[in-house]
Parts: sequence; C-alpha cells; structure tokens
Amino acid sequence: MDDANRQVILVARPTGIAQASDFSIRPGAIDEPGPGQILVRNHYLSVEPAMRGWIADSGNYATPVAIGSVMRALAAGQVVASGDAAYRVGDHVAGWFGWQDYACVSADQVVQRTSAAEMRAALGILGINGVTAYLALTMIGQPRAGETVLVSTAAGAVGSAVGQIARLLGCRTIGIAGGPDKARRCVEDFGYDGAIDYRGEDVGAAVARIAPEGIDIYFDNVAGAISDAVLPHLAMKGRVVVCGTASIDRWEPWPQGPRVERHLLVKRARMEGFVIFDHMDRYGDAVAQLRAWIGEGRLTWREEILDGIEACLDALAGLYRGENDGKRLIRLV
Repeated sequence: MDDANRQVILVARPTGIAQASDFSIRPGAIDEPGPGQILVRNHYLSVEPAMRGWIADSGNYATPVAIGSVMRALAAGQVVASGDAAYRVGDHVAGWFGWQDYACVSADQVVQRTSAAEMRAALGILGINGVTAYLALTMIGQPRAGETVLVSTAAGAVGSAVGQIARLLGCRTIGIAGGPDKARRCVEDFGYDGAIDYRGEDVGAAVARIAPEGIDIYFDNVAGAISDAVLPHLAMKGRVVVCGTASIDRWEPWPQGPRVERHLLVKRARMEGFVIFDHMDRYGDAVAQLRAWIGEGRLTWREEILDGIEACLDALAGLYRGENDGKRLIRLV
C-alpha cells in the first residue's frame, strides 16, 4: 500500500465551466475501515459532464461539493481492506469513491460489484452512462419500432448508447455532434442512420431535410440553441427526454430563448427530465440488459484513457471543450 493518498480537492466555486485552477492535488490519509466500511484502491476515475452541476454555484439536483472537499466522482477499484463481511479483500467494485487514490467508504457507497475485466465498462457503458441511456430512453421516450429518434451529443458516452439502444428497439436514429469527425463516427461506429454536424450545418434545416415527418423522440443532452432548433420539428405526440444542459454556460442570470410551450401544445408533445439518482432501484436490471447486448455483439463504445491523477485537474474543462474521444477516464493503476 502507498504511503500517501493523493486527493483532488475543490478549492474554488466556478461560475461557469470548472477550470484546472479550481482544483488542487493534496495528500490525504489512508484510513482503516471500521465496521460496515471498506477501503478501496481506485484504479480508474470517471469524468462526467454532470460534475459541472455538482460543483456549480447555482442550484442543482445534488448537494454541491463543499470547498475543500475531495471531488465527488464515480470510480472503480479493488478492495484492499474490509470491515464489512459482504466484501472481501481483492473484490472489484465501482461506486462513489471520489477523485483520489484510496477511498474509505461505507458499503452503501458501492454502486455495483464488477471485475478486473469490466472495471472501465462499469464507469461507462455498464455504469451511469449506459444505465442513464437505457432507462431515460425506455422510461420517458417509450420508443416504438419505426419511430424516429434524434440524439444530441450523439457521439458521447450517453448519446452513443442511446442511438444504439434505439436502433435495437427498431427505431430510425439521427445524431447531432460537433464536427465532421464526430458526425462520421455516429454513423460508422454507432450505427446512426444519419448525423448532423451542428458546427457546420443549420440544425433546424438539417432536421427538416432528414426527418420531414418530424421527430418522435428527442433525447436532449445540451439544451440551448440546438434544442431551440429541434423542437419546432417534433412529430405529433413527440417526447422530449431532458438528460443534460451541456450547452448552457451558466444559469445566473437565467438564459433567455424561444418559448417551447406552443410546440408542446400543438403537437400534444411531452417533455420530461431524467436524473439517474431517482431510479437506482432499476440500476441492476439495466446493467443486466446492457451486458446481454454486449455479449451478443450488438452494443459498442469508445473510451479515452488519461493517465495519472494530475490529469483530473483539466479533465472536466477539456470535456466541455469537446476534446474527449469517447468516455473519459483517468487511470491511476
């Protein structure tokens, strides 16, 4: 066991996208687990777009990470000491372990058991990203075979899974991504029927051209101008799954934009938000379905591995700059 526990600490409250200067790496203790606790040596740390909301200066669905605290994060690693009979030394687990080398946590902070081979997947396609894609699409979108599904950030960790799951359920899929490479990846890697490069095309005109009969399900990861361009093209009885607001730089002052009520009224459409924490009781079932599709060779994903805890500092900012190539992970071991 190492002598020190390197921890990524939130040292400033960002007003927009968190920058490297908002974090600091400091040594911390490696605690012995008490009754009902385990000590986990983290191997991989996850980087999520949702982290922006977890540290924001405005309200969010989760209690903000306190200044001076270890950055909240999902991580996967191996149990190195245990005070809980349900976990043995050597077990592989994923959960809310934070951006640090070691985490002494209560057993209820474990999200799932995993394996050495599946640790990375447990933070992506078999973790919060894949589970969000599956549950949000099926519970709110309620896709039916033959319907058209449009997905923003379609090449990202959640969006790429949504597109593939929608196709598995018999839907026609269209992705929106930033840049020609990511748009091409949507089609070639993730099987979308078509893709729109929002940086090089008029999104509204492209949607009208590709889906002249309208969009049955819009899986929205971005909000903002892209969604403003999409909503007029909803089909009758369309459904909008609000999963993220990545394009909104800040919420103070509250951003202004086109009104959506008329689109929802005239099209008898429905818009609903999805937060994974409301549905943890269905997490295991979702993982089982995703694992089955992977076993059948019907679901694929991309990962981007950054090495060393130092990479955490700029990892979130880089994610919002669009630099990641797949699910972004930090490798420690």
